[in-house]
Amino acid sequence: MNNFIIQRESDDKVSQWRLDRRQTVLFVSLLSIILLSFIFLSADILSHYFYEKRLDNYKENYNQISNNLQQLQLKLKQLDNKLDKIEEKDRAVRVYAGMPNIDKDIRKLGTGGHILKSNILSDNLAPAINKELVALELDIEKISRHVNLELNSYSDIYEKVKEDVERISKIPSIRPVKGGFLNSSYGYRKDPIDNVMRFHQGQDITVKSGTPIYAPADGIVKRAYYAGGFGNHIKLDHGNGYSTLFAHLSKIKVKHGQKVKRGDVIGHTGNTGRSTAPHLHYEIHYYGESKNPLDYFFHNMQ
Repeated sequence: MNNFIIQRESDDKVSQWRLDRRQTVLFVSLLSIILLSFIFLSADILSHYFYEKRLDNYKENYNQISNNLQQLQLKLKQLDNKLDKIEEKDRAVRVYAGMPNIDKDIRKLGTGGHILKSNILSDNLAPAINKELVALELDIEKISRHVNLELNSYSDIYEKVKEDVERISKIPSIRPVKGGFLNSSYGYRKDPIDNVMRFHQGQDITVKSGTPIYAPADGIVKRAYYAGGFGNHIKLDHGNGYSTLFAHLSKIKVKHGQKVKRGDVIGHTGNTGRSTAPHLHYEIHYYGESKNPLDYFFHNMQ
């Protein structure tokens, strides 16, 4: 029978243990069990440690994501409030521009027809976070639609105002001379030269000779020369059916085809043609029909 000897030596003595085959097997088996138990316990402890560490990291990330989502939701709420103010201003500007307000049903910006699914969801996130992300994405989409609606609205308002400004710029809306006395008004009157009752198509403004004459609106010079009873005269075509005529001038400062802006000096008053004293004869026509100039004196240029 084979024996195994385990020997331990020290400086002062030598110790020996004799093990037979059976004892050796038992010893090795016991040692293996102890070793395996140690390995198992170590693995379990390490596994638990890494699990706890991963769980702590997960909780920390969850809290961070949750806090970030809350901050984003707060900012979106603030943006939503600002959009409400923009909407109020949009209504006011539309009133000023003479445009109808956007219908309430259109402003609701409803959607439907399919289930919205977030493209940023992750299987690694908790259901609560996924739910918040879906709500956040819906809020962002709603604000995006709201912003696009307001951009389109302001674009429409801009085009309308631009069109109105262009139209208004062509309406004769200022007095052609500063000061002066309004003499011989629009309508029937006795002609001051032959005392015959005739329809006077303009407004006479008595001013001293040489007074500057201003273009009452943007336009193009159609006539600028001497012609019989009008004497030195100018005719402006303003577009949109409007034209104006200035007669009895002492000087003409523009020429045929020239573009003028409202307020440009186009000539000076005088006493030429069929006139009894220095004054300006001023006419306004709309699609060929004479109009009372007094109805267009929106600004006195004083």
